[in-house]
Amino acid sequence: MISGLKNSFDLKILLWDLLYDIAGSILYAAGIYTFAGNADFAPGGVTGLALILNYLTGFPVGILTLLFNIPLVLISYKAVGKRLLLKSAKTMVIASFFLDAVFPVLPVYSGSRLMAALCSGVFLGCGMALFYIRGSSSGGIDFLTLTIKKKRPYLSIGVITMAIDLAVILLGWPVFGNVDAALYGLTATGISAIVLDKILYGTGAGTLAIIITEQGAAVTEKIRENVRRGVTVIPASGGYTGMHRDMLLCACAKAEAYLVKQAVQEADARAFCMFTETSEVFGEGFRGKQGD
Repeated sequence: MISGLKNSFDLKILLWDLLYDIAGSILYAAGIYTFAGNADFAPGGVTGLALILNYLTGFPVGILTLLFNIPLVLISYKAVGKRLLLKSAKTMVIASFFLDAVFPVLPVYSGSRLMAALCSGVFLGCGMALFYIRGSSSGGIDFLTLTIKKKRPYLSIGVITMAIDLAVILLGWPVFGNVDAALYGLTATGISAIVLDKILYGTGAGTLAIIITEQGAAVTEKIRENVRRGVTVIPASGGYTGMHRDMLLCACAKAEAYLVKQAVQEADARAFCMFTETSEVFGEGFRGKQGD
């Protein structure tokens, strides 16, 4: 009985994975083939490199992407892990099928290159988000950056990815014969990163205020009065002076950060205040009407 339930559960997971892979691959292939490929620019990553070689040789983009990914898979096996590699391999095969077998027979966008870059970025970001949601990826640079990060943990993944993407995008300049190819490639890559972040982390990005004060009660009341936000009070003490302090945590919308700062200054001009961005804030006061 338990074995039957487990098999049913595994099948359900697999079906959902396939559904997300197919939907993500359609969006991903549209971003590459329908918009970027016909507008003669290449976004970053392995697929961008495949587009450049497709422009030079006419070889299918999907097959080129798979070929480029083979050495990356072999190099990154230990760093990435078997599970991610297997799921990503499935995703890459499905995406390549849509790139080489489906979208070449569909109409392509032939309007403004700027609009093509914007649409390419949106479609690529949405497609990659669907892959990531199910614990998969389109391969390529993801594998390489994780491997580099494991060997050089002090390096930033964002910087590594940006450097590799920039090299591929700039390569499009001499290949496509104009600087606009690089500019549109940068635009598409930037838009895809923004869309990806918004989908994965939500549009509820906010600010966390961290306040160190001797007037915890007064500051809390002032924030509640001016901003209508709750405050968490944590007892603290100065490492140098040993004096008692209150550490206040207040999550707020980005537009409210200035109001929080103003409230703190009104209640305690000597308070130490730090503001940091949060990728997402949810819970009471951040769903529906403020203060619900």
